[in-house]
Amino acid sequence: MNPGDAVNPADRLNPGRGADPGDCLSPGDGPDPGERPNPGDPAVARDQAAEAAARRGLRIAELHTIAEFARVVRLFDGIWRPEPWNPPITAELMRALSHAGGYVAGAFDGRELVGAGVAFLAAPAGQALHSHVTGAVRPGAGFALKLHQRAWALERGLIRITWTFDPLVRRNAHFNLVKLAALPEEYLPDFYGPMGDAVNAGDESDRVLAVWRLDDPRVARACGGLPYRPAGADHAVTALAERDGLPAALPADGPAVLVAVPPDVETLRRAAPEAAKAWRHAVRDVLGGLMAQGRQVTGFAGGCYVVERPLAAPG
Repeated sequence: MNPGDAVNPADRLNPGRGADPGDCLSPGDGPDPGERPNPGDPAVARDQAAEAAARRGLRIAELHTIAEFARVVRLFDGIWRPEPWNPPITAELMRALSHAGGYVAGAFDGRELVGAGVAFLAAPAGQALHSHVTGAVRPGAGFALKLHQRAWALERGLIRITWTFDPLVRRNAHFNLVKLAALPEEYLPDFYGPMGDAVNAGDESDRVLAVWRLDDPRVARACGGLPYRPAGADHAVTALAERDGLPAALPADGPAVLVAVPPDVETLRRAAPEAAKAWRHAVRDVLGGLMAQGRQVTGFAGGCYVVERPLAAPG
């Protein structure tokens, strides 16, 4: 999913697809509520990843050869349609990362490569993995890849995975915050500078840094198919709304506020670039401003980020 994410050369999911109901459990599925499993158990994470792939008839495997990496390059070219000088990643870099102990994996439907992800070890040393790019063209492949990546990391003693994504892309926010229970912890204005691909051209490359805490019970439940919704969403007031397709900042404050994003910013960039620019600056000002004040993004609901005041430390 992203240089920049599910719609960017860095952690990109399948274009045009949002949450996939097939990746969620039906009522009555899942563990007994009375059980207290270790949420960071690598064996459980491995089973969850295998089940997510099997539900979609997919196979997830690590990649090691130049021929395999060349297939990933072709897959990503089809997703991002980058300029020749600006590929999401090269076969040579994947070879180096894989040889150095990084994560390079593909999702296969039979013999067809339908998704891939690349990540490298990050600071703090021995604790974190940074997911540089993930792309998928088949429903469920992005979810299966991320769960495989989580199991891979836990098996190596890592406890968090980070990646960046464009805060304006609603389906990516839903995937990252609802289906995976990752949370943005930093707003990064124009993080990549100008980007030469068909998805991002003409827009500033603001990103948020998603942090996936692999041993958090919320994350374990989401990986088991139970989407995450923060309790604060139920009583939040709106700080940024949509009015006739444009952003409207409201004088709202409270313990929890909602920050809206457009339904489809990629289409908006092509059809109404000035409206897309207005959304970019409004979300930067409101969401970025709230995060700079120490507010915490606690989830995503109804097309809005849920942003809450941190709980006061015990006196």
